[in-house]
Amino acid sequence: MISRGDQPAFDAFVRRSSDRLLRTAYLLCGDRGHAEDLVQTALLRTARRWPSARTAPEAYARRVVVNLAKDRWRSQGRRPGEAPLEADVAVPVRDGVADRDELLRAARQLPPGQRAVLVLRYFDDLSVADTAAALGCSTGTVKSQTARALERLRAALTTEQELSDADRR
Repeated sequence: MISRGDQPAFDAFVRRSSDRLLRTAYLLCGDRGHAEDLVQTALLRTARRWPSARTAPEAYARRVVVNLAKDRWRSQGRRPGEAPLEADVAVPVRDGVADRDELLRAARQLPPGQRAVLVLRYFDDLSVADTAAALGCSTGTVKSQTARALERLRAALTTEQELSDADRR
């Protein structure tokens, strides 16, 4: 647990990282309430392991969030459906992507592993090695999952754009 002397460092970590962890959790699971639960659990686990986690607390907490999301994916068939994605979590949109909602709808169609790779690589700006470490897989798996995910995302966005263009005619 956190000693009295480490409390200010942990508090600073929480202030600095909570929003980013929430965004990551939200993009992984698609439900704001569940994302908040994942982040709270990750912060509690990070606090319990603070002596070892304090050297890289964001990486430690991110790994906990990813592992909790993986656990959820494994048991998803036994749970009720999720609430629809809401627009109240800030997601950075880069040039070339016209509509944030369109991107989120397309990403929601990806398998969980591919979605996780995209979230960590492109939203959290992690390297291939850091993404592999967060997911507990090899760098080759990250690269292949990224390629497959981007291909599926492009196809989904192209199809959605074509449907949208047809509706305007």
